[in-house]
Amino acid sequence: MKVTRIAYSDNLNSGKQAALTEQTRRLGIVRSMVWDRYGSIAGVGVSDRHVRDQWLADGTAERFGVLANAWKETLRDTIADIATAREAAKVPVRKSIARLDVSEQERKRLYTALKRDKWTSDRYLARLMRKHWPRGHSRVANQIIVRSDQYTTWTHPDGGNVWLSVPGLERRSRVRIPLNSTVAPSGALRLIMRNDGVEVHYQIDAKSMSSSQRPCGTGETGVDKGYTEALVDSHGQHHGDGLGELLSTESDHRKQKGQRRAKLRALAQKELAKGNQDKHDRIVANNLGTVKRQRRAHRLNQQVRTLCFTAAHAVVDHAGHVVAEDLTKPFAARHSRGRNVNRRLNQWTKGTLAEALSSVSERRSSALTLVNAAYTSQVAPCCGCLGNRAGDRLHCTRCGDAWQADHAAAINILQRYGDPDISLHTPHQRVKRTLQDRDRRSEETAPPGLQPAIAVSGERTIRNHAINDEQS
Repeated sequence: MKVTRIAYSDNLNSGKQAALTEQTRRLGIVRSMVWDRYGSIAGVGVSDRHVRDQWLADGTAERFGVLANAWKETLRDTIADIATAREAAKVPVRKSIARLDVSEQERKRLYTALKRDKWTSDRYLARLMRKHWPRGHSRVANQIIVRSDQYTTWTHPDGGNVWLSVPGLERRSRVRIPLNSTVAPSGALRLIMRNDGVEVHYQIDAKSMSSSQRPCGTGETGVDKGYTEALVDSHGQHHGDGLGELLSTESDHRKQKGQRRAKLRALAQKELAKGNQDKHDRIVANNLGTVKRQRRAHRLNQQVRTLCFTAAHAVVDHAGHVVAEDLTKPFAARHSRGRNVNRRLNQWTKGTLAEALSSVSERRSSALTLVNAAYTSQVAPCCGCLGNRAGDRLHCTRCGDAWQADHAAAINILQRYGDPDISLHTPHQRVKRTLQDRDRRSEETAPPGLQPAIAVSGERTIRNHAINDEQS
């Protein structure tokens, strides 16, 4: 397993920044050209070597103004991106083929043609691929791909951080970049230009990381992905506290800044309409930039990833088998929650949580199983019936117990592992009917003294022993 590491430049001077920026601009033209020419059906079956030889023969490469290794690596990387996008489009096409009312032989023929990229001559497959794989374009103009034998690294004899030397725009001209790390990058590099410096992306073997040497636990636990905290396990332990506060604060800040920027943008347009071009340009240059916004967004992303991965490590410390909910499907719109709540929930990083669980489990040899997430936070674990959810409390409608909703969801997720009636891809409507049928059968066979909880003076009678786990 490979993981990506990022090193940052340390006080890069303006001359080196300008030289690298100009090189990324020219390579951006190469990337855009490849996407325009080969980002559709014309690129099926085309390799980067075929395009390279063609450009060398017709003189196209001479117009790029960069070294040969630079544009060749950009070409190879772009062709690989196009192939990845094409393979991703084949997933919904395979699902469409599976739903066809045709013979097994015809279905196998379609699968084979799709796999071997022979779909261009089949009208049905070509129509589906055009639907799910539209022509691609690229505006990326801030990246340089550096081959492993094209750069050198060194450290000052007196100790300190690593320096990186990469090719410039001309032969025998090098750009020496000081890094903020004492670990030298290895393998192929991806340099990404930012307004305040350079990011150096490289891959390492996950087994060489110190965190991968930590053994996993021996137990089995279910985890619920939350917003207030990153993860809650079936033992009632909360991991990654402060995630919701961080996301809500940032969402509120973006709303306030967006409102103020809208006023300034309207003022700039008003001045432009009056003919005050200079004032319009000053407002745009000094008040409507994106440097600080991008820097803040990058810092938030790093903080969120740190919280999520720390929470995942805390779970794996005690579990050799982790059962988690599958939240890859998009959620249906909920207009009743209110505008502010929907805006804050839009920042929920469930994809980062899923990545953290998958990566940490694989690196530390812990098994990860995904289960159906439908109604896991609405079923009371004590009786197995659909309860009443009120905020972060879940009230059982049969025995009256009160549960912390995320803790109850984690228990239900663990119990759903191996459920013969609810698979990973069971529709949520069928899941609800299954849960209701089980509740009905359980109620019919329950002792006469155990009746559903009733409302007393407008409030439900609740036994709060289940909340003690959270308070402790």
